[in-house]
Amino acid sequence: MSVQPLFTPHRMGDLVLPNRVVMAPLTRMRAGSADHVPTGLQVTHYAQRASAGLIIAEGTAISPDGFGWAGSPGLWSAEQVRGWQRVTDAVHTAGGRIVTQLWHTGALSHPDLLDGRTPLSASAVDPEQLSATAAGRKPTVVPRAMTRAEIRQTVADYANAAHNAMEAGFDGVQIQANYLYLIAQFLNRTTNRRTDAYGGGHEGRARFLFEVIEAVLDVVEPGQVGVKLSPMHEGGAFAAHDETLPMAEYAIRELNGYGLSHLLMMGASTDFTGTPLEPLKGDGMFEHFRPIFRGTLIANVEMDRERANRLIERGVADMVAFGRPYIANPDLVERLKTGAPLAAVDWDTVYGAGPEGYTDYPALEPAFN
Repeated sequence: MSVQPLFTPHRMGDLVLPNRVVMAPLTRMRAGSADHVPTGLQVTHYAQRASAGLIIAEGTAISPDGFGWAGSPGLWSAEQVRGWQRVTDAVHTAGGRIVTQLWHTGALSHPDLLDGRTPLSASAVDPEQLSATAAGRKPTVVPRAMTRAEIRQTVADYANAAHNAMEAGFDGVQIQANYLYLIAQFLNRTTNRRTDAYGGGHEGRARFLFEVIEAVLDVVEPGQVGVKLSPMHEGGAFAAHDETLPMAEYAIRELNGYGLSHLLMMGASTDFTGTPLEPLKGDGMFEHFRPIFRGTLIANVEMDRERANRLIERGVADMVAFGRPYIANPDLVERLKTGAPLAAVDWDTVYGAGPEGYTDYPALEPAFN
């Protein structure tokens, strides 16, 4: 192909993007350990990757109660807003665009990360996962079911974090409703055993998600708001069951009514064989949901140059997000465009506190004639 589809412009909500390469959100544990403020390392890291059509910043806690991963940043304090302003200024100066991901980990947090408090969730069900504490991975605990007042406060926290994100200069926000975190805990029948308006069938379990979206839309324009959401199969309480796909279909279909900027979907990050999600293996996730969601669809997980171009050319996805390749390749756009080899990730340095394995991966040397 003369022009790769991956390198054609695309309008996503209020943004006109020069290419369709998205840097996926990657938690890397480089924020301040006590104040959760982005550091100078993050300023450099994101600016190095500004050639992406769009950067989606790492998961960012909306509140102290939403914090649940050691070394990750927040968006509830003035200091955090100023820290993120330095990041967005650097990305914009380098010609890039960046949105933040609004994150509440719910039951994936741990008392060690919450000054001894019990994590909050839809219901008192241990998700049976591992929490990333400062002392290493620890088994999750039984969370505390949120009261109605706590649900209202958390919805307000999402809106406050979204407001702070725009104050910090982000080009938009993405609501994390995927994987194993709080909103997903409300959507999942196994972790949501509520008998009030936030439990029961599809409408009740999705109520929290839509209240969050509507609260965020009160402070941010729809063309600047996206959602990350897809059905998944994980261990413990998040093993796929007969309600996993129908719940995701319901929620994603309802997203169409909000005029959002995008939907980021993860493909199969685990083996779907023998589960109710088996038909969604390979490109099946995006083929299934493309007719359901009418806005910009961003495909993620196990992407390479050939697959990304194929998905866009077929119209199955509008943009493609790369996660792991961006760890070691700050100039991923240029490498994909030219077919240059990708640098390998040093997995021993992915999580840490310093520049090693974070800002010290070199870009390609320019070619001289």
